[in-house]
Amino acid sequence: MKTKTVKAYGTESAKTPLHPLDIQRRSLLPNDVEIDILYCGICHSDLHSIHNDWGGTTYPIVPGHEIVGRITKIGTEVTKFKVGNLAGVGCIVGSCGHCEHCHEGEEQYCDEGWTVVFNAPDKILGGQTYGGFSQAIVADANYVLKLPATIDLAASAPILCAGITVYSPLKHWNAGPGKKVGIVGIGGLGHMAIKIAKAMGAHVTVFTTSPAKMETAKELGADVAVLSTDAGQMATQSKFDLILDTVSARHDVNMYLNILKVDGSIVLVGLPNEPLEVGVFNVVNGRKSFSGSNIGGIAEAQEVIDFCAEHGITAQIELIRINQINEAFRRLEKNDVKYRFVIDMKSEGM
Repeated sequence: MKTKTVKAYGTESAKTPLHPLDIQRRSLLPNDVEIDILYCGICHSDLHSIHNDWGGTTYPIVPGHEIVGRITKIGTEVTKFKVGNLAGVGCIVGSCGHCEHCHEGEEQYCDEGWTVVFNAPDKILGGQTYGGFSQAIVADANYVLKLPATIDLAASAPILCAGITVYSPLKHWNAGPGKKVGIVGIGGLGHMAIKIAKAMGAHVTVFTTSPAKMETAKELGADVAVLSTDAGQMATQSKFDLILDTVSARHDVNMYLNILKVDGSIVLVGLPNEPLEVGVFNVVNGRKSFSGSNIGGIAEAQEVIDFCAEHGITAQIELIRINQINEAFRRLEKNDVKYRFVIDMKSEGM
């Protein structure tokens, strides 16, 4: 298969800073589109992957899974898009297409395993897939998302991961009017969860360990902000239908299980490096659930893009140049960002 060389930023080891690389993109298949990447968000998953925190990273790695840009070429069988359309690519760029989960629009649970946009076996070109820290990407149109022409492109990039990651469980667990929803953590995921849950009509309480973020939570739309390190404040909380846990570090989930109503659920969407401990009586008493949720399928990703456009929801971002990427990752390790870094892929260095 013919290939095209494009510039990218990646690394050959967990200890090496990201730096310019040349990578290969495939020539267009009949149902492919080529996207000129304009912006790409930075996620904690990118950080974990380049450091091989979860194991399984294959180097060289080019991260990035919150990709937005403009279509420059389309395959001969593509009808969904036209050249010049704005489009996005999130975490999923392939799945089997025929299992029950794919038929139900939940490609993230594909029986045969879905293809991640970066650091996954490339079933078409061979080798590994490469992500959005690059000039361009070629993807099957079935896994490409439509973006409204009026959207703030840079601030909408995080919807493709952070947005869908919180939207999917909020929808699945029926967040809405009359429901009391808690959000643990105010970061890339948490700040989007606040906005989306509130737009769904839920009563939203935010739990944070940072006194400085108490007022921020309300500015983002929360009805109540609680300092989770304050035992007195925590003692007044109860009867939550759903608590969405967005924290990607080791923490005590039992304190949140104890404030769920009967049949309430905690849903973990953060990805801590270390195991979390759950006290058995904290779930047995009250028939409570400790669950998890993994991004969302393509149809649901399109749904959250349209939902956010309708409600005027975007991420709060810090736009950076590509040559600031290593400093951005250092700051991300310290949670020193409000609330998502997004790379201008047309900046100096690309």
